[in-house]
Amino acid sequence: MDLPCAVMILLMIPLLANGEVTTFTKCGQFFLQGLHPTILSDSTNNNRYQQICQCLLDNNNKPQYFYATLYDTKNKIPVYSAYELQHADVDRKDYWYVEPQLDGGSHVCMGGLNQIPSNNRGDHQALNRDYESSGFDKGHLYPVHHTSSNSAMIATSTLTNAAPQDPGFNRGQWRVHEEDLAEQLNIACSRNYVVTGVVPGNSIIGSGVKVAKYYWTAYCCIRVDMSTLSAGYVGPDNNGKVQMLTLTELENRLSGPEYYGSPFSLFQGKC
Repeated sequence: MDLPCAVMILLMIPLLANGEVTTFTKCGQFFLQGLHPTILSDSTNNNRYQQICQCLLDNNNKPQYFYATLYDTKNKIPVYSAYELQHADVDRKDYWYVEPQLDGGSHVCMGGLNQIPSNNRGDHQALNRDYESSGFDKGHLYPVHHTSSNSAMIATSTLTNAAPQDPGFNRGQWRVHEEDLAEQLNIACSRNYVVTGVVPGNSIIGSGVKVAKYYWTAYCCIRVDMSTLSAGYVGPDNNGKVQMLTLTELENRLSGPEYYGSPFSLFQGKC
């Protein structure tokens, strides 16, 4: 779900601290029982997959965390973002930020292009210019519709939380899925742990940014009596729709050769 946004906004908005490249130990609250999903590895590039705790700086210049992202610096799209779903009606604004630390910047949190050395911009991450005239949306993994505050809404609009997505699917079936999931989980659950990810396809936009072949989501719902519910979703299928799966079925699919090609766990058997 994307609205056009000029690159200049990146340089003008003062509240631009929403990401920290670190390990997931700083944002374990967004994982069920603190256990993160599988972290992919690449034997030829130890720095390919970066763990990012997405945050905003508070009034005391300290990070306030909102979700966690595993980012693929080779394909320049995230693998997944993990968050706790809390929905409320929040007015949407699209400020698309970058992660300075991925391209040699020293700024501790996410910000504008001016916080990255000019020769390094876009080396390991997507930029706004990659999407311009591409025909693809910036598809949120952690979507605005699953946030409950203005700060959380702002924190979702980072290019490390987005992948090129077909506009028809993004604004159609996937949007319906996001809205339905928020309504369903808010009614049934006291806490909702969600992981949303993408599988890269073969198409590329801009400077080496892979287009998402599939979007997928899994949730673990904690009910008042502490029992759990879970399900998975993936799309688009051959009819352009979102398919509902069991959690095990989704994990098996993600582990298969058409997806990540290695064992993939979402909640480490705890849901």
